[in-house]
Amino acid sequence: MSNQLVLQLTPEDEELQRKSAELATLETELVQGELDLTTLHAELQNFDREYQQIIGTRYTELDRIEEQIAEYMAYLESSTDFTPSEDLKKLYREVAKRIHPDLTTDPVEKVRRQELMIAANQAYEAGDMEALKAILYSWESSPESVKGEGVVAELIRVIRKISQCRERLCGIKQEFEAVKKTELYELKYRSDLAKEVGQDLLADMAQELDEQIRQAQAELQEIKERIGTR
Repeated sequence: MSNQLVLQLTPEDEELQRKSAELATLETELVQGELDLTTLHAELQNFDREYQQIIGTRYTELDRIEEQIAEYMAYLESSTDFTPSEDLKKLYREVAKRIHPDLTTDPVEKVRRQELMIAANQAYEAGDMEALKAILYSWESSPESVKGEGVVAELIRVIRKISQCRERLCGIKQEFEAVKKTELYELKYRSDLAKEVGQDLLADMAQELDEQIRQAQAELQEIKERIGTR
């Protein structure tokens, strides 16, 4: 008869093992998803630089800047007469009580709390209660908010990490879908197809623009000559 003791795992230990294995699988999938998304963005950025150099358009950047100016102006106009409600103040105090950076001594945790606090301040100044509620919910459902040691506490942290991974994977999928609907992605896709058959889409576009410029210059010169003969 063997004298070795066989340790019987508790139901919590068994569940923790299952969830840890599930988390490891999701984390691997998440890393690959982040890599694929980063690669896609990098390829689009390289193509956009090439497009800007060859075609010379600046409309996208101008629209982006004008949109930012409009947002800042709207913020300034709304903040001049900002009078926070008691509910907003109460919610802000609750958020600050939970996430304030001074409540931890861990450097990494402090940085995370500082970022959340900045977002909370911006939401408060904008009078955005929904944003404050979202920050509070995000904090309360995060693995970092779980205190204590032992199997049960660790199981809760793992379950919350699984939830975070799934949420981010869903976000990555949505980002992919959003990117594929952009004009830049569509143009790159057409350009890649053209290269497969030995064509250069951007060069063809540039040639067409050059021809339009030449025609416009010729028309302008003709108008100037007509004016000069009068």
